[in-house]
Amino acid sequence: MAFYRSVGEVPPKRHTQHRRPDGGLYYEELMGEEGFSSDSSLLYHREIPTAIVGAEPWDPPGLATTANRPLLPRHLRLHTLFKDGERADVVTGRRLVLGNGDVRISYAVADTPSPLYRNAIGDECVYVESGSATVETVFGALEATAGDYVLLPRATTHRWLPRGNEPLRAYIIEANSHIAPAKRYLSRCGQFLEHAPFCERDLRGPGAPPLAEGTEVPVLVKHRGTTGVTGTRYVYPKHPFDVVGWDGCLYPYTFSVHDFEPITGRVHQPPPVHQVFEGAGFVICNFVPRKVDYHPLAIPVPYYHSNVDSDEVMFYCGGNYEARKGSGIGQGSISLHPGGHPHGPQPGAYERSIGVTEVDELAVMVDTFRPLELGEGGTAAEDPAYPWSWAR
Repeated sequence: MAFYRSVGEVPPKRHTQHRRPDGGLYYEELMGEEGFSSDSSLLYHREIPTAIVGAEPWDPPGLATTANRPLLPRHLRLHTLFKDGERADVVTGRRLVLGNGDVRISYAVADTPSPLYRNAIGDECVYVESGSATVETVFGALEATAGDYVLLPRATTHRWLPRGNEPLRAYIIEANSHIAPAKRYLSRCGQFLEHAPFCERDLRGPGAPPLAEGTEVPVLVKHRGTTGVTGTRYVYPKHPFDVVGWDGCLYPYTFSVHDFEPITGRVHQPPPVHQVFEGAGFVICNFVPRKVDYHPLAIPVPYYHSNVDSDEVMFYCGGNYEARKGSGIGQGSISLHPGGHPHGPQPGAYERSIGVTEVDELAVMVDTFRPLELGEGGTAAEDPAYPWSWAR
C-alpha cells in the first residue's frame, strides 16, 4: 500500500540517532518487501529485535492435502468442523480446508487468545465471519468485527485476542506471496483511482504501538524449508512488542466488506467486478448486497460458465444466495468449482431470478490459477450429495 502512515515517536531523518529519554538509543528495523525494492516501514525498538535465547522445531497443524480426484464440484460445511464448546485459537486451532502452492484456505473457531505468531511465508488475509477480536501486532492493535478483512503482511508478529461472549469464526486466506488491492484500482504511484469500489478512507490502520513487558517470550514462526512449510518456536529475551514508533507504507490494516461499493450493470456483470484483493496465483472477491441487472430481459443470477484457467472457491457468510437454493448450501458453506467443470445456478434458480431487482447476499470468493487440493478440514466437512445436485 503506497499509503504513508506515521505512528508514535520517530526521528526527523531516517537512519539517524533516535534517543530514549535517558540518552540511550532506540534500535531501527526496516521491514520491507522484495529486497528493498517495494513498500517498507521503519520500526524503532526499545530492545535489539534480532536477539533470541532459544529455538526449537514447531510443526504447524495439518498441512497435508489430497487431490480433487475424481474431479468434482464440492460443498464443504465449515460449521461442522468445531463442536460446541470446543476451545481453540486462531493460530494453532486452524484447520486446512483447501490449498495449493500459492494459497492455503483454513477455518478456525476461537475463544482463547492465540500465541504470538509470525508467518514468514506470505501475507495473511483473515475474514471475520462472526464474533470480534483485538489483533495485537508489533505495529499496534487492530479491532476486527464481523465482516472485516484483516490484512497481515508477511513476518508481522501478532496475536489474536477474541472478545465478547460469541466465539470468533475466522476464514483464513494464507498466501505464499503478498496480498494487495487489485492493480487496476491503483494509479502508477499507488493511489486508489476513481473507479475503484473502495479507497484509502475505508482502510483502518493500527493504533499506537503496544509496549508489553515480559522475558523469555515464545513466538511461533511459520517459514519455508527444503520440503515445504515448516516452523520454529523462538524464545525472545524481552517481549517483541517494544516499538515506540514507526512510519512507512507497509503495515497491517482492516477493511470492512460493508464499505465495498458494488459495481452493477444493465446485464449480469462478470466476477472481476467484485474483486477486492489479489496475490500471486489467486484473487479475492466479495459479493455484497446490491441492486442487480436492470435490462428488461435480464436474468439476474450468474450464467453457466466454465473456469477454464482457475478453480473457484465461494465462502457463504451472510444473506441469501439465490443461485444456490436447493443445494444444501448455507451460512458457513464453501463451494469449490474446479477448472474444467462447468457450473452455475441450481435447477430452478435461473427462472426464479427473472424480475428480481436486488439481492441480499454476502460471500467471499477466491479464484486460484492452479488446481486446489483438499486439506483434512475440507475432507472432514464435505457434503457428498452436492456434485449431483444439478441432476435432481
